[in-house]
Amino acid sequence: MRIDRQLALSAYYAATLPVRSWQSRARCAAGQAPVRIMFYHRVADDTPNAWTIGTRAFRRQMEWVARRFDVVPLAEAQRRIARGHNQRPTACITFDDGYADNCRFAIPLLLRMGLPFTYFVATRHIAQGLPFPHDSQAGAPLRPNTAAEVRAMHGAGVEIGAHTRSHADLGSIEDSARLHDEIVGSVRDLHAMLDAPVRYFAFPFGLHQNLRHEAFAIARAAGLAGVCSAYGGYNFPGDDPFHLQRFHADPELIRLKNWLTIDPRKLGAVERYEYERRSQSRTPLPLQGEGVGVGTQPGQLDHSTRLD
Repeated sequence: MRIDRQLALSAYYAATLPVRSWQSRARCAAGQAPVRIMFYHRVADDTPNAWTIGTRAFRRQMEWVARRFDVVPLAEAQRRIARGHNQRPTACITFDDGYADNCRFAIPLLLRMGLPFTYFVATRHIAQGLPFPHDSQAGAPLRPNTAAEVRAMHGAGVEIGAHTRSHADLGSIEDSARLHDEIVGSVRDLHAMLDAPVRYFAFPFGLHQNLRHEAFAIARAAGLAGVCSAYGGYNFPGDDPFHLQRFHADPELIRLKNWLTIDPRKLGAVERYEYERRSQSRTPLPLQGEGVGVGTQPGQLDHSTRLD
């Protein structure tokens, strides 16, 4: 972010913080505290790009989040959304794609801090060691995780989710058989890799144009507990718990603070993607501990409604 924009956002955040704090307390008291779901890609200090955050910045973000929110697994987030009542400031942490560099710092840090997270991987890249297309196009073919690394994460209690086989843009795929292969095929790949059920799926790219109604139907029919988009948006109690909206956790801490404390400008600006769920049967939410191992619950944290 340019320094002038960063200064402007810092000033805006400071000016609106009293109102945000009051609104947060009011939402918690009314049982309408939203669930904020962050997604990251790669945590490393080399090869900077738009989907990489440095190790120092990531640590600062995690420490700030851990002091101010209940950091919960996706299954617990779904329960808080589904029951229509949540009095706790709540956040979830997720990763997309599956970069090997995350094993050097981010994953050990989160495990030490006791913060649960979900790790979505594109299975063909993991199985074959293929760099992701967007990295190759940028001239920096970064190494993906190996199957052994993913199994080690699962063994440590990390929830592993599917992210298609080839990191495909599902919004551009009209062929039903290919859609099924990318979604269900990736789930089967992971099941074979982990010898455990897979509960969650995340759309690559995840903006409105990268989603597809049929893809939601395929995911639900496959027995998945939930799917994640990536266009922003908050998840309020009473919203659809099957479709979890996420936002990109930017390298700048001030932008993360601005999102997590609910920027009044963004509250109604993000339109929820509707996929006609009323015409479909609801899949029961998983019980705690079903399927792939859920990340370790955090210990007693300072969950005050201080937002600064």
